[in-house]
Amino acid sequence: MKYLTRTTDKALDLRLEAFGATLIVGPKWCGKTTTAEQKAQSVLRMQDPDTRDGYLATARTKPSLLLKGDTPRLIDEWQVAPVLWDAVRTAVDSRGEPGLFILTGSTTVDRKTIQHSGTGRIAKLQMYPMSLYESGAGNGSISLKSLFNDKQDIDGIQTDLTIEELIFNACVGGWPAATNRTSDAAKLLIAKEYVDSLCESDISTVDGTERNPTWARVILRSYARNISTLAKKSSIYKDVVGQIESMSANTLDSYLSSLEKLFVIEDVEAWCPAIRSATSIRSGRKREFTDPSIAVASLGLSPQELEQDFKTFGFIFECLCMRDLKVYSEALGGRLSYYRDRYNLEADAVLHLSDGRYALVEFKLGSSEIEQGATHLLKIRDLVHAYNQKERQVPLREPDLLMVITGGNMAYARNDEVHIIPIGCLCP
Repeated sequence: MKYLTRTTDKALDLRLEAFGATLIVGPKWCGKTTTAEQKAQSVLRMQDPDTRDGYLATARTKPSLLLKGDTPRLIDEWQVAPVLWDAVRTAVDSRGEPGLFILTGSTTVDRKTIQHSGTGRIAKLQMYPMSLYESGAGNGSISLKSLFNDKQDIDGIQTDLTIEELIFNACVGGWPAATNRTSDAAKLLIAKEYVDSLCESDISTVDGTERNPTWARVILRSYARNISTLAKKSSIYKDVVGQIESMSANTLDSYLSSLEKLFVIEDVEAWCPAIRSATSIRSGRKREFTDPSIAVASLGLSPQELEQDFKTFGFIFECLCMRDLKVYSEALGGRLSYYRDRYNLEADAVLHLSDGRYALVEFKLGSSEIEQGATHLLKIRDLVHAYNQKERQVPLREPDLLMVITGGNMAYARNDEVHIIPIGCLCP
């Protein structure tokens, strides 16, 4: 099977150069192990049923023995034996060399089971399912880095990705396994099987707490119905108890916590600058999955149904765009938030770079909504400018880039400096 280049590749190279060990985290099936194998010189597979018991016995007695091998040494699913974390940290300290170990994990680990945070020794790298560009669905003709550096003329750049193909890709998701399937039916089955496995097994094995698969499906459906919104947890709970009367709020919290540990849900925090009073800016979390196909599969939708329901697909589209921006911004040291106030002025995403630059972003599926999105971005920019005029002692950096990301075909820059960019054109 041919390896498809991932944005994570360069980020991993950098961390291997700088740190003794690198931890790659992310949802199951997103390609962590395959990516790590491209760099590893030896591999320890902790979940291999033929060797698992022996490895666990060694980990209990002398875990340093499991670290022997050519470096970088990949320790796949290290959380099976949490003691390996401290063993790796100790080995990094004693050897004093970079690029010794790569650890991969599909769940977070209770920090009480390890003695040291790993700060300065073990770098963390977040991985996601494949973006449109990585999977080959997008053409990557517009670079996010170049947009920030004001070095690319985007006028007239196009993508051949149709709205029907965009819907299909959202349903298939960014799972690497789907790229090797020839039939559409087989590609669509990957995400459905992911959700089945999640509900039947992973949600219980993540922390050893037995959970009800039916309840897990109800919660996923409720979350999917609220995707890309600021729905409060109380609203999700109300929706869930409408179907499962015996569920308590604490139980819901337990299920949601397990989904976070499995990197299934990853909500987006609010950006709260001081451009308006604190009471006027909403600070709730925007509900998101790490891949749009999880929402589609949880709702039991097909591409054909979404082609007839653009309202629902609009929320799915935003989740897809969020996933891709997270992937592309990784190389730039970026992170995402959103802005929304009680006056309904919003930026669907605020992309912050490590050097302080940031972009205001709106996601608009169709061309008829572009004007509204651009207006929102310009009003927020004006608010920041007005704040700086008034509060000159503590100025707030004005946005470096304004983008409306669309499901359309052609890119262009407006006279007011708002960039209109099809999601099928973007790359790091």
